[in-house]
Amino acid sequence: MQDLKHLSQKKSASGLRFFGDASQNRRLRPVEEEVRSRLSFPSGRHLHKLKLALLFIAIVLALAPLCFLGLRQSKAAGSHVNNLIAPLTAATPKPAEAAKPPVSVSRFEIASDLLATAQVNGPRISARTPDGLQHIYTIQGDLQQRVYDFLAKNKVPYGVFVAIEPSSGRILGMTAYSSIDPGWAKRSAYELYPMASLFKIITASAALETHKITPESVIEFRGGSYSENPRYWDISPHGRNNRMDATYAMSKSINPVYGRVASDIAGKTSVMELVSRFGFNQKLLPGVPGKPSQAGEPVSNHGLRLMGAGLDHEVKISPLHAAVIMSAIANGGKMMAPGLTSSVVDDHGVETEQFAPHELRRLVTPETSASLTRMLSSTVLTGTSRKAFHDSRGRLLLNVPIAAKTGSINGTAPKGHYSWFAAFAPIQHPRIALVALVINPDKWKVKAPQVGAQALEAFFKK
Repeated sequence: MQDLKHLSQKKSASGLRFFGDASQNRRLRPVEEEVRSRLSFPSGRHLHKLKLALLFIAIVLALAPLCFLGLRQSKAAGSHVNNLIAPLTAATPKPAEAAKPPVSVSRFEIASDLLATAQVNGPRISARTPDGLQHIYTIQGDLQQRVYDFLAKNKVPYGVFVAIEPSSGRILGMTAYSSIDPGWAKRSAYELYPMASLFKIITASAALETHKITPESVIEFRGGSYSENPRYWDISPHGRNNRMDATYAMSKSINPVYGRVASDIAGKTSVMELVSRFGFNQKLLPGVPGKPSQAGEPVSNHGLRLMGAGLDHEVKISPLHAAVIMSAIANGGKMMAPGLTSSVVDDHGVETEQFAPHELRRLVTPETSASLTRMLSSTVLTGTSRKAFHDSRGRLLLNVPIAAKTGSINGTAPKGHYSWFAAFAPIQHPRIALVALVINPDKWKVKAPQVGAQALEAFFKK
């Protein structure tokens, strides 16, 4: 493209030259000859081509106005047609999606999320939502602080604690700590972990509910007391078997005894019925975040024995669910819905949504509950958690009768050794049920019974 300023400087063309420059190689001709040459017309084939060219130009000139007019009319007609068919050819509108109802968040979950920001004022704990609602917790501040400080002081790799009032379901304590992964603590009470020997409580319940055993029943077995291979547990018809009563076997957490109770005494049908009744494989706790505890049906007698002894790594439970189970046994078999707040106070100081105890279901009969209590009563005195509740001279540190069960197993999420302690006290009129879980990757100096001992001392010596 040329600059506009140079257009005025161009000279006008002298004429159209189809064959080159007319000023070159000119010959002088007579005038008549030149004029005659210019006036000569084509003839023959050239004349025919000229006629055809002129005819074509005439046709084009004649049709041009008609084409222009037709084009304008066709555009108008096309526009009209488009207006008519537009509703038919337009993309079919998708039906309006039904408005999704707002996600309902339970009071329990709201309070759980706020717990990390709660204020401790002596025995009272509270937290306020952004819209001004104040949640008053059922948690006892001094109990909560004692357990948390103990976990933090000992730099426990992973530790979680839950305590419940058996008669009402009020949560008295719920805290956690991790020196390895601080983010783990927030959801630790709701996550699932291998249940280990706490499952022996369900095994015993299945046999007690069907009247197959009593706390004094003697069970024979072979193999070591802590054997983990059911192949060696079958009794010999020729005698020379080990013999142990159900109560002592519970306090010492003897694997072969409760493996055989599950397979040879209670049976798979009874065990799985109690698994369901205790709330596994189902949404049990209303409004509580977290996964349902899980326990698949064993496909063999070998698997049933592993489950009954608490050696099935796929039987998993949350610490909160375990605490609810211990609370139900302490409450004569009645499972209460756990509650985290006693009330909610609005910005005018008016209390709303006050806590009301709610029974979820009955786990076992009062008779079975009493038998389980007897079977759990010697764990602290002479069983697997004796060391945590006695000083170096063997003196009892807490003069309160306690029913308890321990559990021990290796796990992978997080990886380490899992130490459980579940208990309630006092035995006759239980005021607190609790569960502690400590996970140690390699070596450890704190296990779950020590956490339980700290909690019970804080609760009864305040």
